[in-house]
Amino acid sequence: MSSEPQRLLIQGGRVLDPASGLDGAFDILVEGQRIAAVDKPGQFTGVGDVQVLSAKGLLVTPGLVDIHVHLREPGQEWKETVLTGSRAAVAGGFTTVCCMPNTKPVNDAASVTEFILEQAERANLCRVHPIGAITLGLKGESLAPYLELAEAGCVAFSDDGRPVTNSAIMRKALEYNFLTGAVLTVHEEDLQLSEGFSMNESARSVKLGLKGMPDAAENVMIARDIELARLTGGRVHFCHVSTARGVTLIRRAKEDGIPVTAEVLPHNFTLDDSAVEGFDTQAKMSMPLRSPEDVAAMAKALQEGVIDCIASDHAPHEADSKNVEFDKASFGILGLQTTLPLTLAKVRSGEFTLMRAIEALTVAPAKCLNLSAGTLAKGALADITFIDLERSITLEPKHIRSKSKNTPFYGWELQGLAAKTMVGGRLVFDSEEAGE
Repeated sequence: MSSEPQRLLIQGGRVLDPASGLDGAFDILVEGQRIAAVDKPGQFTGVGDVQVLSAKGLLVTPGLVDIHVHLREPGQEWKETVLTGSRAAVAGGFTTVCCMPNTKPVNDAASVTEFILEQAERANLCRVHPIGAITLGLKGESLAPYLELAEAGCVAFSDDGRPVTNSAIMRKALEYNFLTGAVLTVHEEDLQLSEGFSMNESARSVKLGLKGMPDAAENVMIARDIELARLTGGRVHFCHVSTARGVTLIRRAKEDGIPVTAEVLPHNFTLDDSAVEGFDTQAKMSMPLRSPEDVAAMAKALQEGVIDCIASDHAPHEADSKNVEFDKASFGILGLQTTLPLTLAKVRSGEFTLMRAIEALTVAPAKCLNLSAGTLAKGALADITFIDLERSITLEPKHIRSKSKNTPFYGWELQGLAAKTMVGGRLVFDSEEAGE
């Protein structure tokens, strides 16, 4: 890609920045790695020598932010690496990603955090922020060394796909994190209620003969952690909310002033559990695909702001872990390259406004984890996504930049794709140069 310009003038696009309330024809002046100014067209005629980048016909937004991805490195490099995950991220329009700690070894020590950051620096594509473990080894038994992890570069703490089942330990985690100011991002699942599940508990799970997870398995843990956040004042971020009742609990918590935030995944506002028919393991994920009523509730809650942001839960798996019996298959799907077009599909259907959709992909996730990202304000890092709202592809494996290829969206027409992605004033992805 092109080298970093000293001065760059982005012209001709529709600039949409929810953080600043901008939506219209604006030019953006970039100096070095930062945004120098945003103004109406024609206002930068006297700035001297600049490199001009045309954004004609494109939507220009802050760089997209994904606070829930799995890059698998160290330890599972056959699934994904920091490099291949970063390639997928920038192709999907993401300039900032936060990677979960379920690596091997677990990211519960500064040495692991530092390794991930070194790999991200070598990749030199998107910004990668590690998330550290809440408990050592993700075992839920004793707290990880938060200060050490925060000083090494962790921006939040999570036990990822495992709940912190011990309420006393969760309380201590919330209290200890006042020392770091970090947020706990939590997977909410009562393991006794969900044990052995493969899909959502419903009439369909009975018909298919698959063990289901009831809504209550998620809801009771959301309720518990709301009360622990009420008790401690500590901040909780709910990962991949999937139930209508969970939305109600989060809405009431926010009305009570409890410091909670939440994310939804695109597949949980796009697909319901009918996708499991035919035992398609690409539709096996945790949280599971829920009922049509839950799907509608997710979209409504996101538009209303009860759910704060969208995350992908990008979960790469090799073919061998999916091409098995449904109950033995790995949970999870790719998401970095499908999140944007699946979200924009809901804009076209009228369920999201464009402003809210872009907010949920930029400044909202950044606020959830206190990241300096998601804005085009003067002085901000020049992390910018250029979106072609009209361009579409019929998704095929050849489009996927991840090392793994697991997605249920092959054959779907995906419209609204990243045309260019800029990080720190430097183009790191250009669909034309990539031949897409």
